Amino acid sequence: MRFAATLLLALVLATPAAAFRAQNGLIVEVEGPERFAVPFGGLAGPSDFWCAAGDYAYRRLGLPTNQLIYRASEPPRRSGEPMRFSTNPSDSASSTGLLVLGSKGGGLTIGMARAFCQTSGEFDFD
Repeated sequence: MRFAATLLLALVLATPAAAFRAQNGLIVEVEGPERFAVPFGGLAGPSDFWCAAGDYAYRRLGLPTNQLIYRASEPPRRSGEPMRFSTNPSDSASSTGLLVLGSKGGGLTIGMARAFCQTSGEFDFD
């Protein structure tokens, strides 16, 4: 038990104070009042980055699930690079980097982005 508590404390201290840990374990870092980034996260794919962005926008920023968030960095993301997001439509990339039917441009609703978190088993439909 003591080892687990020490490990948890080390993980919390290793996360920057302004960072947010999404429900899928990826970190979200604030880059400005409307911009945030999800740094490289191991074997994470685009849907994992969107899950983290949607979780951050909903739980940390308190935005409604029908609000759009935008990918602010053009796809494709090179290995090891973060994926950047924004709440401002003028920051939108040309594409989300995902194959989403009916999607135009680089935006998804927060609800759609959070739907990518379902595989974690911790998704909350509130």
